[in-house]
Amino acid sequence: MRALVVYESMFGNTRRVAEQIAQGMGPDAEVTVSSVQEVFGSPLIGFDLVVVGGPTHVHGMSRPTSRTAAVDKADKVPDLALEPDAGGPGLREWLDTVGPVSAIRAAAFDTRADAPEILTGHASHGIAKRLRRHGFVLVADPESFLVDKHDRLLDDEAERAVEWGEAVAASTMVR
Repeated sequence: MRALVVYESMFGNTRRVAEQIAQGMGPDAEVTVSSVQEVFGSPLIGFDLVVVGGPTHVHGMSRPTSRTAAVDKADKVPDLALEPDAGGPGLREWLDTVGPVSAIRAAAFDTRADAPEILTGHASHGIAKRLRRHGFVLVADPESFLVDKHDRLLDDEAERAVEWGEAVAASTMVR
């Protein structure tokens, strides 16, 4: 199986989750992990599975204004490092450029604050909706991985991402 894990990350949490998901897909999968900027404009040819994830901003996928706010936050908060690609286009813009696909399997994830979903929202549902609209076949329910109030991934979330990657890969093999 050839898989592509595409992520948007502001402070490194979503990148880390993407890397852990790829690890969970196991040695039998050829997995490429790429930031959204690395795949922008590239065709999705030759992949059996595409996993897409990003941070939750203002109850959904990031927008240029919410990314600007995150950059501003990084300037004001000590020890909060911004990812190199944080200022560029995000998943929303990339997904707007993805044309129709023919039955490529897919899954969606996000990172969000550790609070009730009613308060935080989740980007993964919007990502999944856009993937379906392009013709992707979802093999897993959208998943959220949690960060604390200091924008750090919670302790058990990296291991949970590995397990989710295993489950996504297994469901892809079965279908």
